[in-house]
Amino acid sequence: MNEQRLSEQIEQLLVARNLRHMEVARAALQPGYVLRAARHLHDSSGTVIIGTGFPVAGTFETDGPVGAMALYQALAALGAQPLIACGAPLSHALAPQYRVLELTARDLAAARTEAATQLQALQPQAIIAIERPGLAADGCYYNMHGEDITARCTFFDPFISQADCPTIAIGDGGNEIGMGNIASALASLEINASVTRCDELLVADVSNWGAYGLIAFLALWARQDLLASISPVALLNYLSSRGSVDGVTRHNTLTEDGLQAQEGMRVIEQLRVVTHFSHS
Repeated sequence: MNEQRLSEQIEQLLVARNLRHMEVARAALQPGYVLRAARHLHDSSGTVIIGTGFPVAGTFETDGPVGAMALYQALAALGAQPLIACGAPLSHALAPQYRVLELTARDLAAARTEAATQLQALQPQAIIAIERPGLAADGCYYNMHGEDITARCTFFDPFISQADCPTIAIGDGGNEIGMGNIASALASLEINASVTRCDELLVADVSNWGAYGLIAFLALWARQDLLASISPVALLNYLSSRGSVDGVTRHNTLTEDGLQAQEGMRVIEQLRVVTHFSHS
């Protein structure tokens, strides 16, 4: 199977459950987007910024950080210098085990300054947003229930919009950074869609799974079974012990968007099969 066909197979796999109408989003994207995004990360040896963290119930949800942690581990294993950008309390939860760039800006003007300063200092080779709130047309952030959560958010959008390196975004609902790429397709959905654009947008039923799609290609090229070492249960345990909640149920459970960790494991195994690292 050539890489373009493999990418299209992975893209279909990631939205097979169609939990939040991301099949609509996939149809609006030019096929091969997982491959194109992964190419931006191939052979990275410098800084790669991974922005994540969606505020829920006074803390952070599990979708986003799990994928960010998995991608961080894969990139580090391949020689890159990943850095997870997020606000408190997620930044405090990750700091003991990961290199963290704590986001502090609480308004767009301050965020533009913060992004400009950090981009100049870090000179990233790529920037990725995984399940990161994206600004709507009115300049506010909204959750899936249409609630204005701006006061609870730090701003990551300027890191994407001001970057002079490739930018990648992963989302599963329409209100995340990157969804501005397919604004017309999202108009039919009942959501305050994000208008923030990126170079390559990936969609998945659960944003964490989009990160696994990127890792699948990095593993293929490196001839290393990088997905085999990812344990959603272990990553969820790490986050749960530090106060995470499921973004759908808002409970501190070992789940992502209302789904058991085994669903994420099933996606990982499917990706290992299509990239020939597993024959199960």
